[in-house]
Amino acid sequence: MNAKPPAPGRSDAGGHHPARQDDTPVSSAPATGLPPVASFDALGLPAELVARMTALGVTEPFPIQAATLPNALAGHDVLGRARTGSGKTLAFGLALLARTAGLRAEAKRPLALVLVPTRELAQQVGDALEPYARTLNVRLATVVGGLSINRQQAALRAGVEVLIATPGRLTDLVSRRDCFLNQVRITVLDEADQMCDLGFLPQVSDLMAQVRADGQRLLFSATLDRNVDQLVKDHLHDPVLASVDRVAGSVATMEHHVLNIHGADKYATATEIAARDGRVLMFLDTKAGVDQFTRHLRASGLRASGLHSGKSQPQRTHTLAQFKNGEINVLVATNVAARGIHIEALDLVVNVDPPADAKDYLHRGGRTARAGEAGKVVTLVTPDQRRDVNRLMSEAGIRPTVTQVRSGEATLSAITGAKRPPTGPKQATGNAPFRGMGTRPGRPAKESRKTADARKAAEARAAARVRKGR
Repeated sequence: MNAKPPAPGRSDAGGHHPARQDDTPVSSAPATGLPPVASFDALGLPAELVARMTALGVTEPFPIQAATLPNALAGHDVLGRARTGSGKTLAFGLALLARTAGLRAEAKRPLALVLVPTRELAQQVGDALEPYARTLNVRLATVVGGLSINRQQAALRAGVEVLIATPGRLTDLVSRRDCFLNQVRITVLDEADQMCDLGFLPQVSDLMAQVRADGQRLLFSATLDRNVDQLVKDHLHDPVLASVDRVAGSVATMEHHVLNIHGADKYATATEIAARDGRVLMFLDTKAGVDQFTRHLRASGLRASGLHSGKSQPQRTHTLAQFKNGEINVLVATNVAARGIHIEALDLVVNVDPPADAKDYLHRGGRTARAGEAGKVVTLVTPDQRRDVNRLMSEAGIRPTVTQVRSGEATLSAITGAKRPPTGPKQATGNAPFRGMGTRPGRPAKESRKTADARKAAEARAAARVRKGR
């Protein structure tokens, strides 16, 4: 563990109690005993920052903000857990900006660092903090893969106080000597568990070893499990634990539905849900499946677009902007959209393919019912998937409403708002657009011997007719 002197104003009698707030398996994390805060005015934020927040309609702190901001502003290390959409970005961002205001960074040497796992999350954090940074005259820059590294190098040379980065691109910039981390005094790890899950732990550990040993560390995530235990042990000093949701998926305004369907009816059911009035985010397992289903929805007369890691960053940014502003109603995505995407008033998430584990389920579902809004998470389940989905729900702490449905039924419409799609050139029922594919889009099925023999015979007859006509 990095040795670090106490932050200013910290003492052994600072009101921190050794009792744990939940069963999160993180070592030596004291809980905070601070009373709830009713307004941002009571937190000691700069007056101009509070005025800007008020002008933007941000007046009452969410629980995770009230629980963590006093300690973060005082310079303590913080370990924050809260469900997605609960305000974690401002929980660390306001403290980071307030503590950086008035300081000026040298070229290539940022003073604060926010590490995130995905490009989408980096963009979201930057967008959320930008108006407040501008108010405090704090310079922000975002460095991620998939965008011009030359522009990112130029921004660093000009000097930035706060750098928002993905581990891979920041590692590249450090290796090129375009960025030095020895002046970083505040480091934020956002969605640290996903960074570990994606294999970024070695890069994150290496980057953390380069920041100031006496700096402040803030680690926030919707889940804090043993994957991040090593990061906590190695890089956080006596962190204050704030866990405002015992179970990440237990949101009072969120409904969970399991729709048991026949395998042959899966994509007709999904298509009717996509045709509902209002927006819907639909998850599939594979990039090929996303592309295939998106083409089918468009051919059915629906405004749909796909999002996955195979698309360029400008394409992904454009697609998200279209979904947010209503140009498209249906966003079909892989797990790349399960974190770091905030869509206002998104009331339905559909798992066309069930997720692999409970964590993925919680993060997919976390795209709806954000910031107190209502929302539904619907999972389509074929008979062979029921056992795995039952186990997944149990691990996630979810007790869903289970319903047997078929496409075209009133029950499906009542739950999801499903309706018949507009007539399209390739309109079909059942799995017709996906014939010749496996149980999941993008997974080809092996051609049967009977089908192969028939195909070869037809090819031979066609060749014979060509020869005869010569």
